[in-house]
Amino acid sequence: MAFEIGIMTFGEVTEDPVSGMLRTPHQRARETIELAKVADEVGLDVFGMGEHHRSDFVGSAPSIMLAAAAEATKRIRLASAVTVLGSEDPVRVWEQFATIDLLSAGRAEIIAGRGSYTESFPLFGYDLADYSDLFREKLDLLLRIREQNPITWSGRLRAPLVDADIAPRAYGDTIPIWVGVGGSPASAVSTGTLGLPLALAILFGPMNILQDQVQLYRTAAEQSGHDSASLPVSLSVGGHVGSSPQQARDNMYPHFAKFMMDHNHQRGQGMLLPREAFDAGASHAGSYIVGDAEEVTNKILRLREMYGLTRIIIQMGMGSMPQSDLLAAVERLGTEVAPAVHKELGDA
Repeated sequence: MAFEIGIMTFGEVTEDPVSGMLRTPHQRARETIELAKVADEVGLDVFGMGEHHRSDFVGSAPSIMLAAAAEATKRIRLASAVTVLGSEDPVRVWEQFATIDLLSAGRAEIIAGRGSYTESFPLFGYDLADYSDLFREKLDLLLRIREQNPITWSGRLRAPLVDADIAPRAYGDTIPIWVGVGGSPASAVSTGTLGLPLALAILFGPMNILQDQVQLYRTAAEQSGHDSASLPVSLSVGGHVGSSPQQARDNMYPHFAKFMMDHNHQRGQGMLLPREAFDAGASHAGSYIVGDAEEVTNKILRLREMYGLTRIIIQMGMGSMPQSDLLAAVERLGTEVAPAVHKELGDA
């Protein structure tokens, strides 16, 4: 399997800290589809769309955004990043992504996660006290739907299904279902036990911060009879590809800092990110993938080796970065970084 390189976005609606401009939700939605189109044109492998149910994001219906992206692209894989499964209905999730799969001729993927933003649970009438149980039960149902039709199923937190016909089916044999994991060891273990692909995410911290989770995942997979060496592992981190290492950092920092202040996990609680803290994250040992094409290439290769990755996803343009700067970075990632990575790995 060739190593995959992709990008993702949350579709934030953020005030530009330099110009003071605030793009409209319409602009951000259209820019998101343009981002997917350019990523496809420059040869990247994956485009991911996050899910957030707040007015400072345009990603409350990521499946619709991905369906639009399906029509604007030809070959790139289209993934949720992530589907907050605990507050979704697995039947509807399957129907939506199977439809994307038909539109895109087999390019849909589901990354199912518990969700670090929790506003969707009260919004859709779920009790946060059931946060973990909701995810486990709904993941079980989603996997069952993928494997069989019609389906009979019962659980504690959702109405049962009796000989239910759930359609459409996938374009090909199946739709990949990954499990999104942040810093929870228990989540890594349960994902390995199920033998599902692991999608890790680092918001900030040293680049090796999730190594223990990967080891727990692989150990749990082996103990449950799965070939851990064949299981895909993805890592998502923030980044930017500039014309020089300094230009990349200077371009990314103000917008990323604004993102951290305006869109932190807890509503109303921003996170101040001083420049020195950002520079530490962008250093050789930090998790951010930021620099010129050569520096970004080298960090991707180091992360691949460190985690045994099959895929890297860079969250680009966080905050209010001008669309022209973002698209230029995506073009560098696709035309300069990806060929260099594939050449080094021998899968060019």
